[in-house]
Amino acid sequence: MLAPKLLRFSDVDEFRSSVRNLDVEFTPFVRKISAAQVILNLPGCDINYTQSFPRIVEGQLGPNCTAVAFSMDDGAPIRFNGVERDRSVITIGGGGSVYTTVERTARQYTSIVFAKDMQDRGWPETGPNWKVFETDASAQHRLRELVNQILFNSGNIGAFDANEISFAIRESLLAAIDTAFAEIVDAKWTSRANSIRQFRIFRDIQAVLSGCISRPVYSEELARQVGVSVRTMHDAVQRFRGMSLHRYLRLRRLWLVRQQLLAGSGTVKACALACGFWHMGDFARSYRSQFGEAPSETLTRSPRSSLPEGRRMGRAKRNPSKSPQ
Repeated sequence: MLAPKLLRFSDVDEFRSSVRNLDVEFTPFVRKISAAQVILNLPGCDINYTQSFPRIVEGQLGPNCTAVAFSMDDGAPIRFNGVERDRSVITIGGGGSVYTTVERTARQYTSIVFAKDMQDRGWPETGPNWKVFETDASAQHRLRELVNQILFNSGNIGAFDANEISFAIRESLLAAIDTAFAEIVDAKWTSRANSIRQFRIFRDIQAVLSGCISRPVYSEELARQVGVSVRTMHDAVQRFRGMSLHRYLRLRRLWLVRQQLLAGSGTVKACALACGFWHMGDFARSYRSQFGEAPSETLTRSPRSSLPEGRRMGRAKRNPSKSPQ
């Protein structure tokens, strides 16, 4: 039987991407979510519909494959690779391509991942980062409608017909994507979105931060390791995250605290100080605003929260800055 898989999530810590050939990491802007994924596996490709939540996303496509993605609704623009656009947009990535998005509101979108390099259809060439294009509005509408029809009707196809029908569905998808790429609009903003230089700087920033997960990293040290000025870093983060460099680093430090609290690495105060928060009142307000709960509530969910207070304090004093791997 040709039937899509439906996955629902109501908690940030439960959400995991189930998309094959796509490695995704995210930083939520909210603590409580209502998210869903619908996945339909076809011969040589997968249709992945996602009902998302406000978050920052870092994604990388697996090797030797091609993916095409587009929104399924209209709303607040998604910042994709540093450019905010909404309607009539289609994106494409090749094997190993990376992308970053900032989703300020809940959105719906589809990614179609093909299990091989699609080099023979006249689609745009892929590169180290995903590319984004503006297509004709009617072509995007037809692509959206086709995906809706496929996901709505595929569950009614019996096992006897599933194999043949699945190839026909794949061909319909390919035809609709061919049309969308054939009707690309010559828009100046796409050249900025598809440039590589500033994206590389941003990726270097990410690499340094990822290599320092157990401690906070501040702007001067970060600039020194990346090899650019603080101003250049600020411009890159502003473009790809839609926020200042210092706000971005502060957001990262909040998540470091959260990781430590969930691991039971110490008291709230010890974890906050270890991550560079010296004003406890300001820290508590920022934490609650980001995660929808007090730091102490996060700590109570730690497996170590049942330990006596003295033992937790002793462990924190011996290694107050260690973060879970």
